[in-house]
Amino acid sequence: MSLDLPSLAEQAERDPGRFLAEHGAPALIDEVQYAPGMFRHLKQAVDRDRHRGGQFILTGGQKFTLMREVSDSLAGRVALFELEPLSLAEIRGQATTVDSELASTLARGLYPELWRDPAISSRDFHSSYLATYLERDVRQILNVTSLRDFERFMRILAARSGQLLNKSDIAKDVGVSPNAINDWIAVLQASNQIALLEPYFQNIAKRSVKSPKVYFGDPGLLCHLLNLDAKTLLQSPYLGAVWETLLYAEMRKQISAHALRCDVYYYRDQRAREVDFVLDSGGKLAFVEAKWAEHPDAADARTITALDAELRASQLRVLPGKHAILCRTPHPYPIDERTIALPHTHLHELLAPPSA
Repeated sequence: MSLDLPSLAEQAERDPGRFLAEHGAPALIDEVQYAPGMFRHLKQAVDRDRHRGGQFILTGGQKFTLMREVSDSLAGRVALFELEPLSLAEIRGQATTVDSELASTLARGLYPELWRDPAISSRDFHSSYLATYLERDVRQILNVTSLRDFERFMRILAARSGQLLNKSDIAKDVGVSPNAINDWIAVLQASNQIALLEPYFQNIAKRSVKSPKVYFGDPGLLCHLLNLDAKTLLQSPYLGAVWETLLYAEMRKQISAHALRCDVYYYRDQRAREVDFVLDSGGKLAFVEAKWAEHPDAADARTITALDAELRASQLRVLPGKHAILCRTPHPYPIDERTIALPHTHLHELLAPPSA
């Protein structure tokens, strides 16, 4: 049942005990944040039979209210799962390497509804999604005097996906205070619209950049905010950033879905040497670059090669792993002794290598 229906939400909020008694367990309740008064009664229902797992499955699109009520009422009684949009493997079995089709996937995005019904216009979907998000989530959570400012902020941030997060510059571009940007970033992050990627600096170099990088959660919404479609994306200067955004999303999904022991960072030092991703699997580091190219070469691996040599020459208790350039090549091939060109469909080999 869904509490998106006002009559059901009103019943669950006004008389939660009766509501739960009528519907019983097991039950799946969607948009549960619309009846916060029900959570204390859920606690009582769960406590009556603590040995019976899975009595209630609670879902909701507003993480803020939902998590506050869960923390207050259901601590120790609930397992939490955060669902991201679909993965490439889920929508196609395996992702294609044909430029036009892959660009179409990037521009369409990975929200389930878009793939349940191919007739849905991705432009209309994302326009409605953005409007609903601003009106329902942002207006309720933040005291934003102008939703137009917030939408402009999202578009400005979209142009920085895959880049270092510089809040001061964003505040100047939007025309609001840095404190407002702090709050707005927190809301986007908490609602899974963006993800922040922290730098790796513990074992490679002391003089490394400490700011996180920002990535949008879904490439389709990112393309919509950048006013790109499948055709214009291929000629856009943002193509590399959209590709990198997709690959980071794929990493998060695979790590979460398979409970992998792998942490993801990026590396950038004050000499402007940068690696898109650093994978830390129990002390074994792998450097990974994201390239839209189909046949990357040694020039694309120059920074990886230099950092790998420094790491192996150091006295640090860290082992270099298998480095890679994730790209559109149909088959893996060596770039040098330590780095391979790897099809993006083989990402799992990096996240859970056989020797791990």
